[in-house]
Amino acid sequence: MSELNNMSMKVIISKDGPYIVTGNVPLRKEIIDSNEHGESIKWKSGEKYPSKKQYALCRCGKSSNKPYCDGSHERTGFDGTESANRQLYLDQAEVIKGPTMTLTDVKSLCAVGRFCDPHGTVWNLVKETENSPSANKNFIRETCDCPSGRLVAWNNASGKPIEPSYEPSIALIEDPAEKCSGPVWLRGGLQLIGADGFEYEVRNRMTLCRCGASQNKPFCDGTHTSIKFSDKN
Repeated sequence: MSELNNMSMKVIISKDGPYIVTGNVPLRKEIIDSNEHGESIKWKSGEKYPSKKQYALCRCGKSSNKPYCDGSHERTGFDGTESANRQLYLDQAEVIKGPTMTLTDVKSLCAVGRFCDPHGTVWNLVKETENSPSANKNFIRETCDCPSGRLVAWNNASGKPIEPSYEPSIALIEDPAEKCSGPVWLRGGLQLIGADGFEYEVRNRMTLCRCGASQNKPFCDGTHTSIKFSDKN
């Protein structure tokens, strides 16, 4: 991918309206796959949408043409005011240091993917990474599977984060265990621009509200699970 094409790939938040995606960003569904205990264990790729140079994704949750906008935000008087903390990720993060690995955690970014729960939770696993290869493996996998980037694993020796490798793309999350549709998942360092022109910090993983009910817009706060949001039209 050329540098020019990468720079053109961005998501612009329109005032009280949709996410405008430019630069031919790939779009598909990603499904949270659970085990027999209902624990999130892996991502499963779903439907792939046709390629488009530009498209508008619904963020009010009311479109009859989901995932695309159909103008429902205007008819319903959707308030899309962005209220999220605009500080850099590390300036907000709680730091939990283990013997060989460190965990950073920004709770306000939680999108309730629940990949952090198996094997005793990542908050416990980080303290066990020195003497347990399985704990180390599970810790890295669970933090990397966190779609919102709320959780990041860091190697203490190098001081560098451990991130999954993503091409710039967007996924629409489905959560069968919770019987609902989840957020818009930005991957691979897509630029997000606020309705006022503010350029949000570029991160490898971000989740944006698409049910319209988050109290931490533009980011998902997990409300889709409590209201059982569905993107079925």
